[in-house]
Amino acid sequence: MAQDNNVVSFTGKQPSQRFVLPSSLIRLRDASGQSLKSMLANFFDRSDDALFELADRAGSNTDQTAFFDAMRELRLRRKAIVVSVLQYVSQAFNDIGRFRPEYGSTALDDVDQDSLSLLDHSQLEQQVAIDNLINKLRNHFADQTRLLTVRINHLISQVKLTDSQMPLSPEVICGGVAEACSELDIDIRAKLVVFKLFERLLQDSLGDFYEKANRTLVGEGVMPDLKRAPTQKGQASGSNPRRSDDRSEAGNPQEERTIPQATFSELSALLHQHEGSGSQGATTGGVELDTGRLMARLSKIQVASGRLGAGRVIALGDLLKPVLRADSDNPFNVGQVDNDVINLVSMLFDFILEDRQLHPIMKSLIGRLQIPVLKVALSDRNFFNRGGHPVRKLLNELALSAIGWTEKKEGQKDPLREKIESVVERVLSEFTDNVELFDELLKDFSHFTDLDRRRRELVEQRLRDAEEGRARQERAGEATRNLVEDSIRHRSVPEPVLQLLREPWSKYLQWVILREGEDSARWDDARKLTERLVWSVDPKPVTDDTRTELLRAIPSIVDELRRALQDISWDPFATDSAIHDLELAHVDVFQKLVTAPSREEPPVADPQPEPDVVVVDQMSEVAEDVQQAPADEEVPQGSVDVEEPAVPSAAEASDQIAGEWFGRADSLRVGSWVEMAKGDTRVRCKLAAFIKATGKYIFVNRSGAKVAEYLREELAAAMAAGEIGMLDDGLIFDRALESIIDNLRHSRKD
Repeated sequence: MAQDNNVVSFTGKQPSQRFVLPSSLIRLRDASGQSLKSMLANFFDRSDDALFELADRAGSNTDQTAFFDAMRELRLRRKAIVVSVLQYVSQAFNDIGRFRPEYGSTALDDVDQDSLSLLDHSQLEQQVAIDNLINKLRNHFADQTRLLTVRINHLISQVKLTDSQMPLSPEVICGGVAEACSELDIDIRAKLVVFKLFERLLQDSLGDFYEKANRTLVGEGVMPDLKRAPTQKGQASGSNPRRSDDRSEAGNPQEERTIPQATFSELSALLHQHEGSGSQGATTGGVELDTGRLMARLSKIQVASGRLGAGRVIALGDLLKPVLRADSDNPFNVGQVDNDVINLVSMLFDFILEDRQLHPIMKSLIGRLQIPVLKVALSDRNFFNRGGHPVRKLLNELALSAIGWTEKKEGQKDPLREKIESVVERVLSEFTDNVELFDELLKDFSHFTDLDRRRRELVEQRLRDAEEGRARQERAGEATRNLVEDSIRHRSVPEPVLQLLREPWSKYLQWVILREGEDSARWDDARKLTERLVWSVDPKPVTDDTRTELLRAIPSIVDELRRALQDISWDPFATDSAIHDLELAHVDVFQKLVTAPSREEPPVADPQPEPDVVVVDQMSEVAEDVQQAPADEEVPQGSVDVEEPAVPSAAEASDQIAGEWFGRADSLRVGSWVEMAKGDTRVRCKLAAFIKATGKYIFVNRSGAKVAEYLREELAAAMAAGEIGMLDDGLIFDRALESIIDNLRHSRKD
């Protein structure tokens, strides 16, 4: 609206840009909010009873009044307290990295001495009670909260959270409780009782709460193999980092756990022990070229390196040939340290440009960043061992977003390719020596990929919902068919009643399953009504009481059938017609029952036995003749069926597949990227959903469109045949560095 432009900020500051939460954290936030809401509801139920008992046992009227007032205040402010706690926790998610809980997380060095003030007695008691509660919960659930912190840190590698800043930490939850209870107008003694009740609730409930939160992230594919939290080094639990530099240097906890750490000096030492394997030594003779002059010459060819055609990739050594030669034919003399940096960056990009995970066009785009990355590495020796370096993170993001990318047809819009091209062009045209440009580009690209991911997740969620709905429909249809077929087996059911069972009544049965499930009482009633309906048109066995039982049962059967069809809004005229046909079938049943006694005596002569009896008798006679025939006697052709070779069942076929492939299929997590053979081409897609009801694995392309679906046996067989191969969606820079370190160390041992 127009008036929005007239809003003025009295603080004089622009609102800070909010960090865009990954989709996995959004799901964790929403799921945790629902769990907290249930926990708080349980708290209010328990606190009401506990305060009433305390008031009943109070030793004075004053104490009794205080407890009754507390009980009344909690009842009145119940909704407000729940909203306040949920908002506090939600703020910890939305302002992740910047949010600092008021209780339990402040180190002495972080206290602003100018803001110190004395607390009155009640405030001090409240603060002590909350701090004690936090310490108890922190000690009691240390492993679970640390696992959750590591997983959340893995999702937001650009932000390093302390344990207390983790959005579901005891500090955050207890801080939300303290803030919500600060407005309670009750005596401090009653308020301390309320905190004690919270303590009992949280000690009983937070274990399951944290387990569920960790399972939520594992279900999202966040570090599913992490079983035990890594120990912290040099930092106590819950303490704040003293410098932002320390936080950025720490990098990602997952990187610290899996990526081999090596400083530049260690890498350089490995290079020198590996001189004969292709790494260039420093050139000798010629013109001296120090780091400053080398950087200047690199800047001159930086823009030129970006003019390569799509799909063209030139190794760093070839790009540097004009740089490492003087105006004459004499080479420049590059210092040993600079030469080591060149070799390491060259090896890094050799790994990246040979990586099969990336499309050649994406390799060429990322390959254009070789010169800028080399300039960064020359100016910052911490580049190789600093996991949170913006250049490394930007390379990882570019490669990660390009894993499932495939080239579009000519004329089709390709937002991802255009975005990566714009990032590369900005680096080549704007980068000199200011690394902050990479920070800016990283934030912009992360925002782009987050929006793109949300769009794809929405498409994938719709696909999952549709597949799950289809699976439930298939399962309901199968259960309905089984029930109907089992009910009419060995029964003589008139054709109109068969149509009733297989059309409108089957629709009702499926509706009951989809609405209430197969374990519901309504499904049990529907199953029993199906059996009674079939019995009413073919009562077996017939006894002297059958006619009386039918007369008693048919009215209720017809009434229940009519009500059931009304529940699914079946056509009233079709319902009347079906009921009429059923009534005619019942009339036929009664007529047969009336004439049944006349056939108690067997007929005198019946030259034509019933056809089905003839078939059975003939087949049994033929079988006896075959068994009694001599071995050399020829059996007349057509007298018996030739036994067909047995077709292996699905279970037998699955036994033929090596167990390891079933293990790989079972370990495939939602979100994993694979390369799949489709005819003469190979398609990159990811596992979007596993439908438990049908056991189907659903794969989609980068746009979220369905590509293929497999059952477990089919998936294992395809993986065993090489039709499906896994793609490594790890951080490409870190994989490259790990590969270099392993190769150099292995070569040193050799």
